[in-house]
Amino acid sequence: MRRRHWIEIHEQPWFPASLRNLTTDGLQFVWNFLGVYKPVVPLLRHALQQIGTRRVLDLCSGGGGPWLSLVREFKEKAHFAIEVRLTDKYPNPDAVQDTQLPKESSVVAYAEPVDAVGVPAELEGFRTIFTAFHHFRPADARGILEDAVRNGQGVGVFEVPKRSWRTILLVVFVPIVAFVLAPLIWPFRWSRLLWTYLIPVVPFVLWFDGVVSCLRAYTPSELLALAQGIPHHGYRWEAGEARSGRLPVTVTYLIGYPLGGQASHAPAGNHEAVIVASE
Repeated sequence: MRRRHWIEIHEQPWFPASLRNLTTDGLQFVWNFLGVYKPVVPLLRHALQQIGTRRVLDLCSGGGGPWLSLVREFKEKAHFAIEVRLTDKYPNPDAVQDTQLPKESSVVAYAEPVDAVGVPAELEGFRTIFTAFHHFRPADARGILEDAVRNGQGVGVFEVPKRSWRTILLVVFVPIVAFVLAPLIWPFRWSRLLWTYLIPVVPFVLWFDGVVSCLRAYTPSELLALAQGIPHHGYRWEAGEARSGRLPVTVTYLIGYPLGGQASHAPAGNHEAVIVASE
């Protein structure tokens, strides 16, 4: 199945910001509810340790992405407390402020728009992109990686969408979960019930964009090819798929970071098809 760069509704300029936020909030809730990104914690922890940082700069964060739950995984399970700054081209800081995070939470939202292809130099930290890299055509996708390398920052790309019929079929359950659990999504909004039950725009967009996301997704080999085309030495790139023990899904990932000496191999864990290249 070849990659097809079809449009996603929620990223179109004409799509109302209020509906975009309801859609990204719903998607974030489903990912956190299912815990699909938990398998990447050991991989990310290893990369952060290799470059000696606990600061993460998340790009294309939408309503907060999986970090609102992953930060607890890092602290309680991985025993590795981190600081996370959320950024987006269309910021939605209210989504983070309205969540039930403890006051001492290390997750903060950056209020100004941030383009993933050209991140302001003052925003430092290991860059992560969850469920958004497929939005970019190859030239811009490589530009995101180049910008990280140019600024000497590590970068991690993590995607659940996959160009496989099984994943496309599983995408059907995302709007179903969002439909059933809509009243439980925090913060509670009457508008969410309106656009979920009376006029089911949110479930439709979650389904349509979910299918298109799968068709847009990059394979580990394609991700590594993008990274290897960057003219810079001293970076280690790892691509593969991390598998959840409970769910029939895998997380495609690409991780790159500057070498500060002899880098060790990625931690052993429930991952497969790992491709490694150092430059």
